[in-house]
Amino acid sequence: MVRRPVAWVAAIVLFVEALGIGLLNWFLGVVVDRQDMSLAGLDSDMMSVSSKVGGVVFGLYFAACGLAALLVGLRDRAPRVVGRVLLVSAAVVHGMLGAFTVGLVGWGAFAFMMVVLGLIVFTLMAYDRREAAGPADAAPGDGEDPEGGKNGDTGGGAPIAAPPAPSAS
Repeated sequence: MVRRPVAWVAAIVLFVEALGIGLLNWFLGVVVDRQDMSLAGLDSDMMSVSSKVGGVVFGLYFAACGLAALLVGLRDRAPRVVGRVLLVSAAVVHGMLGAFTVGLVGWGAFAFMMVVLGLIVFTLMAYDRREAAGPADAAPGDGEDPEGGKNGDTGGGAPIAAPPAPSAS
């Protein structure tokens, strides 16, 4: 199957991206600090610190998303609620970043963002929640009906009646 390697690749890409985002924002903070300029009257020290803090926060966010994808790949199961929320939010972020980067950076950055988006979405879609309930290829005559109950058991209610036959008139 391809779903485990794709989850691992998504995790590696998210970890590399976390490191890259963190280092890029740290570098921008150092540049602003050394330039000692202000932008529209803002304090340059505040801009420098906020850039560094933003880099750490976004780096940790992408690292947490990478950890969620790594756990999916290691366990070969669908992510739990927190992991699913992290991966869905990372997919949304990459979709929006892709839309912004096409105009600001170019098509190469857009293609990279769309590849990462595809990896995340595939990781989410490849693991179906219904797989965890039991084998999907069990025949209905094996003691269970497709709805999950025993054969002949209608769940405690009235038996299911067949639809009426069409009249010949």
